[in-house]
Amino acid sequence: MKSFVPLLLIATAALAADPKDAKPAVVPLLPKPVVSNDSLFPPTVLAKGKGFEVNSKQLDEAFLNFRTAAASRGQSPPPEEKRLEVEKKLLDRLIVVEVLKRKALEADKAKGKAASDKLLGDFLKQAGSIEGFRRQVQAMGMTPEAFTEQFTDRAIVEEVVNREVRATIPITPEQVQKFYDENPKRFEQPETVRAAHILLTTVELASKQELPPDKQKAQRALIEALLKRARAGEDFGKLAKEFSQDPGSKERGGEYVFPRGQMAVEFETAAFSMSLGQISDVVTTKFGYHIIKVLERNAAGKLEFAKVKDRLRDNLQQEEADKRLPAYLEAVKKEAGVEILDAKYK
Repeated sequence: MKSFVPLLLIATAALAADPKDAKPAVVPLLPKPVVSNDSLFPPTVLAKGKGFEVNSKQLDEAFLNFRTAAASRGQSPPPEEKRLEVEKKLLDRLIVVEVLKRKALEADKAKGKAASDKLLGDFLKQAGSIEGFRRQVQAMGMTPEAFTEQFTDRAIVEEVVNREVRATIPITPEQVQKFYDENPKRFEQPETVRAAHILLTTVELASKQELPPDKQKAQRALIEALLKRARAGEDFGKLAKEFSQDPGSKERGGEYVFPRGQMAVEFETAAFSMSLGQISDVVTTKFGYHIIKVLERNAAGKLEFAKVKDRLRDNLQQEEADKRLPAYLEAVKKEAGVEILDAKYK
């Protein structure tokens, strides 16, 4: 499902992970940074509305985070002559978040907090360690505390928009069927494999540095022992949950579904050449040592309507919500009595 988030908050680098069985995790936070005394140069209020103000310090921090996040993704920062244009957009996002947070019901806050906890837990797992998480967040120019707060605000705001915009849009079964019938190419799928794997890494997940030779040797010995146990009939999923060092699949027994061209070449070549139920020899990639078990093979073809109708309905509803969102945001800002106090941001 497409998210409203990019329209509302500064984009931050996300680590792709969506384990089906992931449990919320408490993200450890650094102590709050000591705030400098602004008494000599107090921040200027740039905008205000009912119950809130947005000041120049908040905008400066947002711009710094924006630049740092862009750099962490290998993107060039905006040129200086574009700074005012970027700041206008960032100020508008800060205002929108403040307005929508004040429209949040207790149910929105509860749902947003639960979603945030899960995503932050996934992020922490993907980072590989607490220190890895801290380093990656700090590379975006944020403390873990600020990142967590922004992530939670994002999730709450999204729940408000879902309730007030998306949930009000009816999509009929006839609309869904019509779209499916008129867009056959969009439902063609390539050949895919569903496979489970056990990964023992030869690199440190957070730093991406190779492990010392003695540790790599120990990993090789362990993967060979696990291969014997798997081929002897032990439950492959349980072995993956216990031993695999892939945070993206460990919790769901090492499973992935993928077409050609998505995984490491060595991994993909092995998986697509294996028969159903077969367990591979040890496969070496840049990530480390893998054992792969093929669980299902799906030939290329058109997805059945019954399998896609619910997701298609959600997508159609989301597309219509995206169209309505700008007008909704303007309405809620007007309702909140938003005023831009600095003329250059009007």
